Amino acid sequence: MRRLPLMIAAAALFALAGTANAHPKLLSASPAANATVTKPARIELHFSERLMPAFSKADLTMAAMPGMAAMKMPSTAKLAADGKTLVVTPAGSLHAGRYTVAWHVVSTDTHKVAGNYAFAVK
Repeated sequence: MRRLPLMIAAAALFALAGTANAHPKLLSASPAANATVTKPARIELHFSERLMPAFSKADLTMAAMPGMAAMKMPSTAKLAADGKTLVVTPAGSLHAGRYTVAWHVVSTDTHKVAGNYAFAVK
């Protein structure tokens, strides 16, 4: 009889540990974080889980330069057919400089996660 409460507690702990890890994770990005690239036509963010299109977005911002403030770049963010890749397409060609991608996504099990990373265009 003493084992039953321990088994129930262990099962509950195991179940909770499994759900705690069920958040979408950014697995990779292209361009990669801190990379220097030549004018990418699009930015791809690859996540560990399927995402909800209506709640998964990203913003592209060009960093401040001498005499110029940081500037949000016109772009669109849509999910690819796999449901796990968020594709950010700039409205025009990206000029040389440093850019930040700020993203927020919601997985199909409703977990929300946000993050950002930077890359440079030469």
